[in-house]
Amino acid sequence: MITEFSWNHLNILLLAARWTLLVSLLAFVGGAAAGFVVALCRTSRSAWLRNASMVYIQLVQGTPVLIVLFLSYYGLSVLGVKLSPMVAAMLAMSVYASAYLGEIWRGCIEAVAHGQWEASESLAMTRWQQLRHVVLPQALRLAVPPTVGFSVQIVKNTSITSVIGVVELTRAGQLINNATFQPFIVFVTVAVIYFALCFPLSSAAKRLERKLHVSR
Repeated sequence: MITEFSWNHLNILLLAARWTLLVSLLAFVGGAAAGFVVALCRTSRSAWLRNASMVYIQLVQGTPVLIVLFLSYYGLSVLGVKLSPMVAAMLAMSVYASAYLGEIWRGCIEAVAHGQWEASESLAMTRWQQLRHVVLPQALRLAVPPTVGFSVQIVKNTSITSVIGVVELTRAGQLINNATFQPFIVFVTVAVIYFALCFPLSSAAKRLERKLHVSR
């Protein structure tokens, strides 16, 4: 039975947007944790760690995120590891985010003047002390805009998780469109909700950039 798009359908889309936010948040947290390790490996003194992390980054960045999603959901099930669609989606998006965040943060760490490393080394600091007290605080200022900007990409890319059955915003829009046959209204509404989710992140990046004086 075909129905007209109504406030009830809008409410369904808004509820589905919560799952989009949940997947995005968990993917960002997981990706940030793994990405920090990747960034440290990329800037390590060990050639083995640098090369291994570089291979990981190239592999993930060179693979469509949809394939990473399929490997997490269908590939692991073949190996006997059965994940729910939501867990598989968060795992895939975390892997995807870790490669990009790791490379972003690697660039920010290496952008800190080499003299800072030399000055901290002259104070007999260990490698970790150099990172913690001298390098990372400065790298943070450089990392804020691209990190927040990439979080917008995570929110938008969660739309592909609909292909394995996660009923997030895009999937909810598809289901409502199947019931109403009003694709223009439905997907314009979906687009507006995505914009409402992403625009505050972009604005926050600009405010943080001014506050931290990243451009100076």
